[in-house]
Amino acid sequence: MALFALHELETACSLVYAVMPPTAQYAWPLLAERTGCAVWVKHENHTPTGAFKVRGGLVYLDAMAKRGQLPKGVISATRGNHGQSVAFAAARHGLSSVIVVPEGNAAEKNAAMRAWGAELIVSGRDFDESRLHAAALAEMRGLHAIPSFHPDLVLGVATYALEFFSACTDLDAVYAPIGMGSGICGLIMVRDLLGLKTEIIGVVAENAPAIALSVEAGRITRTETANTFADGMACRDPDPQAFALIQAGAARIVRVSEAEMAAAVRAYYTDTHNLAEGAGAAPLAALMQDRGAMQGKKAGLILSGGNIDLDVFHRLMA
Repeated sequence: MALFALHELETACSLVYAVMPPTAQYAWPLLAERTGCAVWVKHENHTPTGAFKVRGGLVYLDAMAKRGQLPKGVISATRGNHGQSVAFAAARHGLSSVIVVPEGNAAEKNAAMRAWGAELIVSGRDFDESRLHAAALAEMRGLHAIPSFHPDLVLGVATYALEFFSACTDLDAVYAPIGMGSGICGLIMVRDLLGLKTEIIGVVAENAPAIALSVEAGRITRTETANTFADGMACRDPDPQAFALIQAGAARIVRVSEAEMAAAVRAYYTDTHNLAEGAGAAPLAALMQDRGAMQGKKAGLILSGGNIDLDVFHRLMA
């Protein structure tokens, strides 16, 4: 299932690089000691919004502009990083943005979205309830609703995958977190476009296992709750298109516990002095689980974001 071609990806890179440079990938020796294999980290925590999602919003709204379809304003639901992307891109096009977040959402992500110019609305007990409210508001206010998964969003975030695979051509496996799926689907698409043999390993929280359950069952399987501090993975209703791509292209899905992700947050800080939010640390948590299986191999980790609230970071470090 091809969402885009290589020439389209290269064009998307040019668009993204007008706003930000490619992010770095580093091999960290202390992480190698911890995991028993060579480890390359793709630092998507070093984008203008502190997360990989910023790439997607830029490409999505640029595509609308090229079609002459820019709306008067946009709306989306988020736990934070997608919302920052939408607000960031909307401001560049002079558009208003409305972002719906659930109750108890990360305070610092909320502040960042407001700082990028978004009107923030709190509604719903979790992300999936916020999505329903955003859809209703879009109709009421005449706003364009930007989904959490869309081919143009995947095309945008896939620019990080092209950077990573171009710099590290011989990775045995790349571990990536799964929320609504744009990040891992971008990796799968680029891996296939480049004809690489790298395994793509998806990572979910034990407390938000909808995509793992779906892959195991061979059909979309929703959950009633998604209670994890890794808010970027707190999704309970998988997107069908993302599910199909993950089912076809991911080698396997690893579930990590809250304690394992907390340990990975601490490991990132002590071994690299980088802040990692829960979803950003989840791939390292999965690799730490796989220490024996990955012995002597070369692994890639997507540090998808570093937007962790200070109080949460203090609690995890304690």
